[in-house]
Amino acid sequence: MFKKVVIANRGAVAARLVRTLRSLSVPSVALYSEADAALPYVHEADQRLLIGPPPATQSYLNQEAILAAALKAGADAIHPGYGFLSENYEFAEKVIAAGLTFIGPDPKWLELMGDKTASKKLMADEGFPMSPSTGILTGTLEEQVEEAAALGFPLLIKPAGGGGGIGMTPVHEADKLAAAIESAGKLAARSFGRPALYAERLLENPRHVEFQIVADRQGRTLHLFERDCSTQRRRQKVVEEAGAPGLPPAAAGAMAERAAEAMSRLGYDHLGTVETLYSPETGFSFLEVNPRLQVEHGVTEEVTGLDLVALQLRLAAGQSLESALPKRPAAPRGHAIEARIYAEDPDKFFPSPGPLKVFRPPKGPGVRVETGFAEGALVTPFYDPMIALVITLADNRLAAIDLMSEALDAFAIEGIKTNIPFVRGLMKYGPFREGRVHTGLAEEYLKSVQP
Repeated sequence: MFKKVVIANRGAVAARLVRTLRSLSVPSVALYSEADAALPYVHEADQRLLIGPPPATQSYLNQEAILAAALKAGADAIHPGYGFLSENYEFAEKVIAAGLTFIGPDPKWLELMGDKTASKKLMADEGFPMSPSTGILTGTLEEQVEEAAALGFPLLIKPAGGGGGIGMTPVHEADKLAAAIESAGKLAARSFGRPALYAERLLENPRHVEFQIVADRQGRTLHLFERDCSTQRRRQKVVEEAGAPGLPPAAAGAMAERAAEAMSRLGYDHLGTVETLYSPETGFSFLEVNPRLQVEHGVTEEVTGLDLVALQLRLAAGQSLESALPKRPAAPRGHAIEARIYAEDPDKFFPSPGPLKVFRPPKGPGVRVETGFAEGALVTPFYDPMIALVITLADNRLAAIDLMSEALDAFAIEGIKTNIPFVRGLMKYGPFREGRVHTGLAEEYLKSVQP
């Protein structure tokens, strides 16, 4: 195992990594920007180093500053978390060139899978069904518009080098395409350090189903079942579940095996997620591969009893799956639901930065909260406004939903506005409770409650 690990991220995932590293008796190094200096996980880490001013481009995306900090700390590995540099193959290569371990797949997989168009080609060669898409849009803005429009409307403009729904822009009309490409490119550059985009045909209201894959460097690959991430707002996930409600178990199991087999044939060597779109009429359609830890990994942990971060560390240290994962569960246990809590106005959905005058997360059996914040902390406008993840586990889906409702009711936050009222309403919305989820469900709920 590693002697010291640098956490090249912030917020909930940084706090999550500190906890697992401590459980493995591995010293942690928290890197932080000036805006995050007072956050609790920074001081819970074994060591902390300032890497720059608040803008992400000068701190959490500053590759040279991160590498210099890692070497100064005497670390032998860097964990990128999710977002920021987690899919940046050039950063991973620099980490390895500096004599450190990048806790993730081989950089070649970051280059291939992190480039969403390249991953589509790889998986198409493996026989996965595909929705129509372009390669990376190149040339002048006018040329990019022409290439995307040739695919036919409606379209979805997507960053080629990142995930999390950031920068994904639906376009239904030709006269809106140029502006969409411009804005998505700028957001992709700020969020992932790469402005590259591609376009794909937009499927209206499918389900978003993904499969957790784990693989070692000895050639063994397996899956840890499916997650449903269909409950989204503006193409960003809000509620995630394990397993997928109402999806025929045979269909889900067959696709999970197919995903694992494809990644095995390709030679993939770490944690990863194969994402698909699904409808009863068309079946599964490949979306992308995320070669990193997912925000929603916690629901998989809850139904499997595994620590996926610990598994990442062991795989990156060269352990085999037989050693790192000696007891793979035969089936999921119960049902888990995760809600993303954002500092945002629940009516207008604008960011709501400010001081957390009161911040008391819920507790109790079956309730888990991941957060990088604490009472008295300041939510700044510099980063993604997600402030917490609330996860519930129960014997069945309805019980997990009801437990989530109770947890959200008990989550005391004052000083800022949050999306808790919105998520609480979703938990009580008939179609959601009945498992009739799809990517347009949240918008349908909002329309149903608008006067």
